[in-house]
This record gives sequence, C-alpha cells and structure tokens, in this order.
Amino acid sequence: MLADATYRQWTEPFHPGSYYKGDWSEGSKMLFLGPDETGKKDGGMVSRVKENRKYEFISVEHLGIVTDGVEDTTSEAATKWAPAFENYTFTEKDGGTEVNVDMEVANDEYKEVFEGMWPKALLKLKEIAERV
Repeated sequence: MLADATYRQWTEPFHPGSYYKGDWSEGSKMLFLGPDETGKKDGGMVSRVKENRKYEFISVEHLGIVTDGVEDTTSEAATKWAPAFENYTFTEKDGGTEVNVDMEVANDEYKEVFEGMWPKALLKLKEIAERV
C-alpha cells in the first residue's frame, strides 16, 4: 500500500499519475503529487505523517496544497482544504488485513468527491493485495 509502485496504482482513481515524495515515518513531511492538466508541473497536497504505528495505524495531516510545483499553506485555497486528516486503521481479519479509512475534511464540498473516489481506490488496493 505504501510502497511507491503500489501507491501509484491504487491511488489512480484520485488522480492519474499520483505519487508521493517523502517517507512514512512519524513527523515526516509528505508531498502527494500528480501532473497538472498540461502534464508539465506537479500539483497536490502538502502533508505530514501525524502518527505511524506500523501495521496498526497511520494518520496523515494535510496542511495545504501544491500548485505549479509551489507549496502553499496560507492562501484561501489552501486553508479552504486544510486541515484535513486521512486515517488508516489496519486490523487482522480472516487471515488477511482489513483496511479502514477515516477522512476528516475541513470543507464539506470535498466530502462528496472523496466518497466517490474511495471505493474505487480501495477496490484497486484489494486487487493488488490479492495478487501478492
């Protein structure tokens, strides 16, 4: 799920070409990126790993946005989105691992968008996990 190659696959429903820069250790800065509509510049989210209990729980705090490759945590567009949290809980179940996602967004307009994307992304993640 967190490895570069598989991350790029299961996050495709959110944004084609999605990838990250950073590492998953607690307190680390993360950039979740993807190509803009021209394919020339990166855009996405500036985040930090709030908590990481390996194989149990990961919390990512989204702090702002990246536009044309520039990080922004103070503009109206950034503060409209942030803070937001993405929480992953991993539970052993029936010989495998169940992944539960809890998303807290600052603005309700994003809620509906994510509710449409998450089922597709989690289905891709399930397919990847079952191939391994």
